[in-house]
Amino acid sequence: MNEAKLIIGGVFADAEGGAVYDRLEPVSERLATRAASASPNDAKEAANAAAAAFPAWSRTDPRERSEILLKAADLVEARSDDFVAAMIDEIGSARPWAQFNCRLAAEILRQSAGQTEFGNLETSPTDGNGVQSVLQRQPVGVVLGIAPWNAPVVLGFRAVAAPLACGNTVVFKASELCPKTHSLVVEILGEAGLPAGAANLVLHAPDDAEKIVETLVAHAAVRRVNFTGSTRVGRMVAGTCATHLKRCLLELSGKAPLIVLDDADIDAAVAAAAFGAFFNQGQICISTERIIVDRSIADVFVEKLIAKTDTLAAGDPSTGDFPLGSMISASAALRVRALIEDAVGKGAMLVSGGEVADTIMQPTVLDHVDSSMQIYREESFGPVAAVIRAHGEDEAVSIANDTEFGLSSAVFGGDLTRAKSVADRLETGVCHINGPTVYDDPRMPFGGCKASGYGRFGGEAGVREFTELRWLSIHEEKPEYPI
Repeated sequence: MNEAKLIIGGVFADAEGGAVYDRLEPVSERLATRAASASPNDAKEAANAAAAAFPAWSRTDPRERSEILLKAADLVEARSDDFVAAMIDEIGSARPWAQFNCRLAAEILRQSAGQTEFGNLETSPTDGNGVQSVLQRQPVGVVLGIAPWNAPVVLGFRAVAAPLACGNTVVFKASELCPKTHSLVVEILGEAGLPAGAANLVLHAPDDAEKIVETLVAHAAVRRVNFTGSTRVGRMVAGTCATHLKRCLLELSGKAPLIVLDDADIDAAVAAAAFGAFFNQGQICISTERIIVDRSIADVFVEKLIAKTDTLAAGDPSTGDFPLGSMISASAALRVRALIEDAVGKGAMLVSGGEVADTIMQPTVLDHVDSSMQIYREESFGPVAAVIRAHGEDEAVSIANDTEFGLSSAVFGGDLTRAKSVADRLETGVCHINGPTVYDDPRMPFGGCKASGYGRFGGEAGVREFTELRWLSIHEEKPEYPI
């Protein structure tokens, strides 16, 4: 059994009154982690600790901040076995997905380490009235980071790395579904030399999420909020932030399309589609939810996709190495199965997979999906490749944009100029040409549009999210006033 405590002011702490909750393994339902269950008072103490640490951390030499983040990246790699074990226990992750999490998390930390120095952005010369203007970026204060369970190491470090690099302190509100995995995020930062209180961890029981978030957003020291999760919860977080006039960055649900044009490399498109649809059982916000294939090549594409899918298998990661692992819960698997049954009942063809045994769902291919089916519009968040056949690129673009979501997308085509023209018409924050929808580069701005959220993680865009733009005027001559 794992144990996870709150981390407040650099100290491992029990929750008020010793309150705890249990996180069970998804497959066996054995006890995975016993975690402290914070009260609103505990949440306030975490924010107070972050506020107390802010003055010193914000004035820390940027090179020192960079060194700490670089050491944290090394520690993530050195302790990857701990992260992998926690992910297997708490979310039923397959080992390849857990290892991928560690590699990308280390990249995020290293990228953030390179952005600790931003200083003055622009200085304008005296404009004739004896006034010089300087534009500055400076840390904002305490940042609340809220990360989900599905990519817990990647999204856990993403929630805090850029804010810390910019000189802010953080309160990290962990997912109730992976308390030990998320506690390791803050533990690693402490081991790397982050000062006490610069990063604080709040854990809570599932039923307490709303009041804990409300308490933290309302705290006077919290100046920014970043949230990654579902659109449904994101709307609630945005509403709470609006009530308290707090800026927030939201990265929410997706329904990523992968368009396969008639001149595409079919084998390359199949490999990307299978990876994007099935990796981590499709439980990724940028998973390939819709594969939109030109009708002229659809039969060949589907035949090859079935062959690829048949090489993959989901299984209990605690009993062996499988390419795919467990769904987060049996109810999640049943919800996806219901979407499949709805589609088949309305004319789709189940051509591969679809079997469900408790939380273990085999990768599934549905052909001839259309707009009458629930899976056409609803985010499945499961291992389902839904193939939609299109007449030409104009219809493919129309289908791709026929969704409330706009996070990731991909286009496969042999003519890159044509493929780019198709990509330019897609209503998504991210698009990849001849690459999978599941792709990230920490140096690049990442985020969505429409119901997939707003704001951007990564690169210079991330610095803008977690700093305040300030205008400083220097009056070199005595002004003349009109009164």
